[in-house]
Amino acid sequence: MINKALLKNLSKQYPDIKSATEEIVNLSAILSLPKGTEYFLSDLHGEHDAFVHMLKSASGVIRDKIDDILGPTLSIEERDALAALIYNAKAEIKRRKKTEEDYEKWCKDAIMQLTQVLKSVTNKYTQSKVRKRLPKQYAYIIDELLHADSKYNMGDYYVKIVDTIVECEEAEDFIVEMTECISNLAVDRLHIIGDIWDRGAKPDMIMDYLMNYHDVDFQWGNHDILWMGAATGSWACITNVLRINTKYNNFDMLEVGYGINLRPLATMASKVYANDECRAFWPKTIEANKYDPVDEALAAKMNKAISVCQFKVEGQRIKAHPEYHLENRLLLDKIDYEKGTITLFDGEHELNDTNFPTIDPEDPYKLTPEEEAMMDAIEPGFTKNDKLQAHVKFMFTHGALYTIVNGNLLFHGCIPMNKDGSFKEVEFDGKKYSGKAYMDYLDEKVRAAYFHPENFEVPGYNGDIMWYLWLGANSPLFGKDQMTTLERCLIDDKKTHKENTVPYYKLIEKEEIVDKILVEFGLDPDTSIILNGHVPVKIKDGESPIKGGGKLFIIDGGMSKAYQKTTGIAGYTFFINSRYMALAEHKPYSPLQEDGSQIFHSPVISIVRTMKKRMLVVDTDLGRELLREREELRALVEAYRNGTLKEN
Repeated sequence: MINKALLKNLSKQYPDIKSATEEIVNLSAILSLPKGTEYFLSDLHGEHDAFVHMLKSASGVIRDKIDDILGPTLSIEERDALAALIYNAKAEIKRRKKTEEDYEKWCKDAIMQLTQVLKSVTNKYTQSKVRKRLPKQYAYIIDELLHADSKYNMGDYYVKIVDTIVECEEAEDFIVEMTECISNLAVDRLHIIGDIWDRGAKPDMIMDYLMNYHDVDFQWGNHDILWMGAATGSWACITNVLRINTKYNNFDMLEVGYGINLRPLATMASKVYANDECRAFWPKTIEANKYDPVDEALAAKMNKAISVCQFKVEGQRIKAHPEYHLENRLLLDKIDYEKGTITLFDGEHELNDTNFPTIDPEDPYKLTPEEEAMMDAIEPGFTKNDKLQAHVKFMFTHGALYTIVNGNLLFHGCIPMNKDGSFKEVEFDGKKYSGKAYMDYLDEKVRAAYFHPENFEVPGYNGDIMWYLWLGANSPLFGKDQMTTLERCLIDDKKTHKENTVPYYKLIEKEEIVDKILVEFGLDPDTSIILNGHVPVKIKDGESPIKGGGKLFIIDGGMSKAYQKTTGIAGYTFFINSRYMALAEHKPYSPLQEDGSQIFHSPVISIVRTMKKRMLVVDTDLGRELLREREELRALVEAYRNGTLKEN
């Protein structure tokens, strides 16, 4: 029985039987459509250009559509060129203007071909949904092109539209907008399974792009949570963010992209380490800075200065949070500053750097007044940063620690487990949590830390829970026993750099373990899968992304150039359409060159599961919501018919 108050409220939108019936018909039609394509990516790590290319190509789906539609009429070279146009329209147009003898004819042909591809990617949607995704300035024209049919004496009409677009000198903008439409409609929903930030130089551009995307959700990664913590003002998170990005020489992103003023850090580092080469802290440049080039020697000094601050601040937070069980990471007090050695669990090790003028051996975790002043000056660059705060709020409103969507479980890192396959119990606030309950607890704590800082006893440290999720041994986002940052910076012996993965990563080879996780989250192991990011798959070493009898898939995007020598590929993406689930294996991205050359390897696509029957909208989460709406409307119609409510 549907509540009468709900029906009264619904009657404001549907005031009579005809309007309600029209919507019932609309919903019934939508429910019978094929399910839209879901696209899954992970570990973007600031690689904006590679990410946009992957998204616009839909991991090869667009190229397949071009072959299906235009294979009989275009050569392989012409189909490759059309694909290049869809993937990067502005670059391809710029090239064609220089190389085409009849540029106007090329524009007309391109519009005709793009129209055919666009028709193909719209066949799963209602006309209403398609129109909503069309660019406002060209919506009418594109809609006409999509529905003009040469079979019914519309050929001249069709050609005239295209000719007029070119005559009005709107062809270039129109082509760009058409390629955007194709990309937007080829993917119905986008899932980012963690790690937008760090290593690569353009995470801010990725977030700008995604904030304008039609349907996207996030499962937070360990690097995301670090930036989210920095946005709360956590010094432990801020120092980690600055250490990572000065290490990778990402000054354009920090100072230009986000407008974070690093002068206080540069000034202090230049003064304290004036005569220090800081060789152990030399930057690893992946992409050169264009707008804010920083001398590598200064970058090394800045990296060392912020690293020392990080070790100090982290030590303070470890002492403040015994429940985090991070005492083994208190290392500054294990250094013999006269001998230049450090004592770890396996004995004494020589340091590769012994110049620590800001560390007091009697109180090694205390910041100097200069370090305090520097951190005080830099903190507002995160907490008062409109662009960063907008990005982080979007991560909260569109994201979570895990997501269940259409019967599948998505998360970035791991589910903490014991070696015997049981869910690990972790104690917080006097209570023990495990499995799904632990994930729910952490999700709630992270949101409270950002949105309700006034509820925390120690102002400015409400982001400690994010920092814990960054490096804690029981963090579902980290997945290792310890983070050996200090050892990697200051000890040459690589045995001390070892970070052991938690049992989860071995356990998920077993189907029964994956089944157990799915059941814990209320899912059916016979129909559901897990999509997991975080860990690059070393395919060159024989590793497989498919785990648990084909029920769990590791889809670390592998886009970060820092990983590609290790993995041998550029990672994996995943997509689910109405007929099958597929895994795409990628080679490293190469941008289009001025001469039109491009080393582009189509991904290797493997169908990993075929649906027993074609999946329709009615079979999805959206379908269940639409079914509920339809039942409410039917009840409204009945209320009008039996006089319970009066038609307006």
